[in-house]
Amino acid sequence: MTNRPPLRALHAFEAAARHGSFKAAAAELGVTPTAISHQVRLLEEICDLRLFQRRPRPLVLTSAGARLFPILRNGFDLLAGSLAAIAEPDVQAPLRVTSPNAFASRWLVPRLPKWREANPAVPLEIIGTDALLDLRAGAADVAIRYTRRPPVGFAAQELCRDSFFPICSPGLLASDGRAIERAADLLRYPLIHFDWMNRDPDAPTWRRWLETARSIDPDLPAKAWDLSFREELHAIDAVVAGQGIAICSDVVVGRELENGSLVKAHPLSLPGYSFYVVWMHHSPRSAVMESFLAWMRNVA
Repeated sequence: MTNRPPLRALHAFEAAARHGSFKAAAAELGVTPTAISHQVRLLEEICDLRLFQRRPRPLVLTSAGARLFPILRNGFDLLAGSLAAIAEPDVQAPLRVTSPNAFASRWLVPRLPKWREANPAVPLEIIGTDALLDLRAGAADVAIRYTRRPPVGFAAQELCRDSFFPICSPGLLASDGRAIERAADLLRYPLIHFDWMNRDPDAPTWRRWLETARSIDPDLPAKAWDLSFREELHAIDAVVAGQGIAICSDVVVGRELENGSLVKAHPLSLPGYSFYVVWMHHSPRSAVMESFLAWMRNVA
C-alpha cells in the first residue's frame, strides 16, 4: 500500500476488535453499528484481507485481524500517552521570570543562589526588560510588575512597596566636608537623573523632589540636573561611582544601603510604586509559581 489507510477505519476496527462487538464499538465512538461495519469493510478492501470472520456471534478475528489488532491497540495507546505527555508541563523546563532591569540586576540576581539552594531541580530564566512582556502569549511564566495597582486579569501578589530618597556614596559627602542640614545643601553636588519610561507625571524624580522640598524650604533655588541617563541602572552605577546624587528606590538599592556603600543624603522621600509577582490564572505551572512567590516573599 502506498497510501495511509483512513484513520476512521483503523479506529473502527480497533474498537470493534477490542470490544468483540460492532454495537459496543459504535457506542464508544458515537456512531451506528452499520457505520462501524462500513468502516471495517473499507479497511478490508484496502488490505485485500478479511479481518473478521463473518458469522453472527461471537465476533471473531481472522488471523490477519489478530495480527493487525495489537499493532493498532499499541499504536493508539502510544499516541494517547504522547499527547498526555505534551499536555503536561515540563517540570525540568526553566521557570521564565520577566522583571524590570534595575530590579532584576540589583535585587533579584544577588538572591538567586538562595533559590538554587531551596529549589535545585527548578532552573530559572531571568528576562530583564523594562518592556511589558505578554504573559498570555507565553512570553514568560511569571512577571515582576512595577506599578501602583495590581494588573487586571492576572493572579497577582504584592511583594513590597518602595520609597525614593536622594542617594549617594558616603565618599561623595565626605569629600565636601560640610554637613547636609537642609535640602538646599544637596545642590552643592551634581544631580543625576534617569528617564521614567512610563511617562507618569507623578513619578519620583528630581523635579518632584525639589518641588516637595520647596514647600518646606521656600528659598530653595531652582536647579537642573547635571547628568542624565536613559537607563536607571546606569544612573545607579554613576551614584555608586561617586559622581553625584540620584533619586533612587530604597528597594532597588536596598543592599547597598544596608552594607553602607550608599547612603541617604536627605531624609525627605517620595512615594514609589509596588512590586507585584504576576502570573496567569490556572497556569499548568501554578505549583512552581507558588513556590517562587513564597521564596520571593521569604527573601524580600
